[in-house]
Amino acid sequence: MRKKKAITLLFTLVATIFVIVGCSGTDSENVSSNSGDTKTIKFMHLWPEGSSKTHHTIVNEIIANFEKENEGVKVELEVLSNEQYKDKLKVLSTSNELPDVGMTWAAGFLTPYVEGNKFAPLDDLLENELNDSFVAGTAEAYAIDGKTYGLPLELNIATIFYNKAIFAEYGLEAPKTYDEFKHIITTLNDNGVAPIALGNKDRWTGSLWYMYLADRIGGTDVLTSAINRSGTFEDPALVSAAEEVQNLVDMNAFVKGFNGLADEEAKSMFMSEQAAMYLIGSWDLPNFTTNEEVPQEFRDSIGFFNFPTVDGKGDLNSHVGGPGVGLFVSEDSDVKEEAKKFVSYFVKEWGEKSVTQAGVIPATKLDADSLELPQMYVDVLNELSNATNITLFADVQMSPQVAEVHLNMIQAIFGKEVAPDEFAKEHENALAAE
Repeated sequence: MRKKKAITLLFTLVATIFVIVGCSGTDSENVSSNSGDTKTIKFMHLWPEGSSKTHHTIVNEIIANFEKENEGVKVELEVLSNEQYKDKLKVLSTSNELPDVGMTWAAGFLTPYVEGNKFAPLDDLLENELNDSFVAGTAEAYAIDGKTYGLPLELNIATIFYNKAIFAEYGLEAPKTYDEFKHIITTLNDNGVAPIALGNKDRWTGSLWYMYLADRIGGTDVLTSAINRSGTFEDPALVSAAEEVQNLVDMNAFVKGFNGLADEEAKSMFMSEQAAMYLIGSWDLPNFTTNEEVPQEFRDSIGFFNFPTVDGKGDLNSHVGGPGVGLFVSEDSDVKEEAKKFVSYFVKEWGEKSVTQAGVIPATKLDADSLELPQMYVDVLNELSNATNITLFADVQMSPQVAEVHLNMIQAIFGKEVAPDEFAKEHENALAAE
């Protein structure tokens, strides 16, 4: 497999203009036909009603409106949770049974599907009805060899959300430095409060912690350079980041049993005030702003802070994040024209709906001045405006084979099953083998 360039996304956004930057089971059987005058678009997404109700509702609204405006076209849904979705996408691609429209991630995740001729180029949409619709750098993350194979829906950064009421009870404030952060962990533990909710069974959640430590210790380029082979994963900063992960484990920074908990379970612990902090992407903003099913008292008690500097190093305005999920059209679709029309319609409708109904940061440009937005949402937008760097999630940058090694090693380093130098060596071997 050819080597791929990892992507570091730089977003310099003009705050004065304040343009918004844009972050189970099966609902129905994926069986359809295109007989007679009706064309059926099979659409598979990863926002189940139980865990992503606002997203799920918006999707259904968009589909209903699209069908109303396009007589003779029906959209048939299959909805899976995140990990189930990824697994099924792999299976369907090997049997040439991909849905007509589905969701994908950028860069390394996208590459094997493009190389296997599974996804259709969507440049015709970008050049016509979606021209200049996306924030600079977002759609480009879905481009390979000059062609674009996915259209992003969200733009995200990961921040540490925290319970202001718990902090206030113990005289704590949002930290700027790592020493202040460790003081918070110690104070909470001394008072019988679990410091950090983490569900590392899903592994990418632990990767967020590792990536930030690598960024703060080694700078914005150290991880990306290791992945794109202009550097090495055995760089001392990347080894030190793994060491610091284990130091946090030794400090009992995370909830008990974190390596066996799914992210949804960890999120539930944070939202039920069983833990004081939770590192997650801004896709979870709705739970802390607009989700009416979450008690207002809890939503009012949540704030966020940027990952702190480590030993005076690192830029507080450098973030882990990037474009979230995007839409693809299957190259083998029997209704490709209708599928592309649906994707274009979805992107246009998603922008404002995702903001006003779900508090999501979309990947499309949108004038925020005319919208009433929760303060935390505005604060996250300001962080994006001031971002000096946004490094794309490590497992998304990597090929699927290397990403699997990375995620397994993340769980192993958190579980103290490997030493930091072994952690780095396993990554280096996997990257060098490509």
